[in-house]
Amino acid sequence: MALRNIAIIAHVDHGKTTLVDELLKQSGSFRENQRVMERVMDSNDIEKERGITILAKATSIEWKDTRINIVDTPGHADFGGEVERILSMVDGAIVLVDAAEGPMPQTKFVVGKALKVGLRPIVAINKIDRPDARAEEVVNEVFDLFAALDATDEQLDFPILYGSGRAGWMNYDPAGPTDEGLAPLLDLVVKHVPAPKVEEGPFRMIGTILEANNFLGRIITGRIASGSIKPNQAVKVLGQDGKLIEQGRISKILAFRGIERQPIEEAHAGDIVAIAGLSKGTVADTFCDPSVTEAMKAQPIDPPTVTMSFIVNDSPLAGTEGDKVTSRVIRDRLLKEAEGNVALKIEESADKDSFFVSGRGELQLAVLIENMRREGFELAVSRPRVVMHKDDAGQLLEPIEEVLIDVDEEHSGVVVQKMSERKAEMVELRPSGGNRVRLVFYAPTRGLIGYQSELLTDTRGTAIMNRLFHSYQPYKGEIGGRVNGVLLANEAGEAVAYALFNLEDRGPMIIDAGEKVYMGMIIGIHTRDNDLEVNVLKGKKLTNIRAAGKDEAVKLTPPIRMTLERALSWIQEDELVEVTPKSIRLRKMYLDANDRKRFEKSKAAL
Repeated sequence: MALRNIAIIAHVDHGKTTLVDELLKQSGSFRENQRVMERVMDSNDIEKERGITILAKATSIEWKDTRINIVDTPGHADFGGEVERILSMVDGAIVLVDAAEGPMPQTKFVVGKALKVGLRPIVAINKIDRPDARAEEVVNEVFDLFAALDATDEQLDFPILYGSGRAGWMNYDPAGPTDEGLAPLLDLVVKHVPAPKVEEGPFRMIGTILEANNFLGRIITGRIASGSIKPNQAVKVLGQDGKLIEQGRISKILAFRGIERQPIEEAHAGDIVAIAGLSKGTVADTFCDPSVTEAMKAQPIDPPTVTMSFIVNDSPLAGTEGDKVTSRVIRDRLLKEAEGNVALKIEESADKDSFFVSGRGELQLAVLIENMRREGFELAVSRPRVVMHKDDAGQLLEPIEEVLIDVDEEHSGVVVQKMSERKAEMVELRPSGGNRVRLVFYAPTRGLIGYQSELLTDTRGTAIMNRLFHSYQPYKGEIGGRVNGVLLANEAGEAVAYALFNLEDRGPMIIDAGEKVYMGMIIGIHTRDNDLEVNVLKGKKLTNIRAAGKDEAVKLTPPIRMTLERALSWIQEDELVEVTPKSIRLRKMYLDANDRKRFEKSKAAL
């Protein structure tokens, strides 16, 4: 059977996973009576809730006499560590672009990588049935994007299809016909995408996707570059430097058939398969026949730009809501995560009570923390910090991101002002239709931490921000931080409504009445720039003297709810977020006031 390997590239929420659903349905991968969930490729709870693809996944369909292996790639740059390796497995790509929004930064990120490895993409303009669709302009924008990314003449001569993934059709004409379904797209894949290149020689394969399975152990997915493989065959694993990592036997070979993986007796060059049986081989390693001596070249991976401290929870409420609290279980969980995610880097501190976790962005780290709290972990995490570098001359370099903001014209002034305060440099301003403008900035990563929620407040929720790692550039100088101080609880107990009511003129609260508090825990935002210790346990004095006016029920202003991402970006260097399966609390690093004063003095002395 003929083979085709393709990746689907799209920005977040441009309809990639929905299109894969339709391809699986129309190619007959599901039984007629099979109940199928929507967005079947989003396997992770957080993927389903947020509507984003975090993990790369493979599937396959049969179309006429050809098996098409499809890889669904993450659209968010924070999960780009997956993307670069996936593109080395495929021979073609479908670039899916929203008919109204046009190509966005994450499209640019993945398309740039795809063009660099020599793929000739197919462009599919999706959501053509949107009332604000502007298909012709979007095609021109895609062409400009390809040209800006140094595409070759061959790559610029891309075929274009129009359609709607949700409605299940694609055609060469935006008007249809729609009754052919996705057949034109599948026919085009078979015609336009070349068959996998097969090299001569014994079995060789680069590990591309890694996952842990409770029954089979490590499962490595990749594309076989040469030779063939059978279960129980002896193989060895070579690192990038050519050194031997381990030798062993393949216990199982799994091939993608629809949305399921089925064991097969033999796999040949060009096919994408998953193998089990080895315990040390990881992503970017070469899995090969014992006779092979040289490792294959793997795609390099962009460096992490943001780091955070994961600290054992030492608050007075530690261990009351979660069952995984010790440094050993946190360490094991982080190392397991780093095994399957090459974009993450884990370092242990000298005191063994905290870990430095570096990744591509706050979203990637926030998703990891969210997964851990759902698994029953309790931990404290610090504010994200950027990873700085020094060049050969000793000059300090910091990561700069390309930021694209789509906003209504009336709000563009405040966006430009706030971005310039964050040391951002504006490189483009152009209308994007419907009284909206598109602003492009080069901004330091540290200036963008926490800006998302502020941007939504400034623009009344109408702005869309997308960001993408651009380069390392010389340090841009100090950037102003949070201007408000915090309100701190001065003893442990349960917050009383009467006390909270009397504190409302000091600033908005972030906790409710009845919540447990402890000394040094942040309970509100101070209206001034200093921190203030307050008593939230003080009840009303009870006397036997009636007041002239009636006693009225206390009416509290609803507290500001801190989500995990908002809390991480809002806290300062001397504050932590305490994360448990049931709560997200904010606290000072040093709970005792005297310890905080000593810390401030030592900081001032430096």
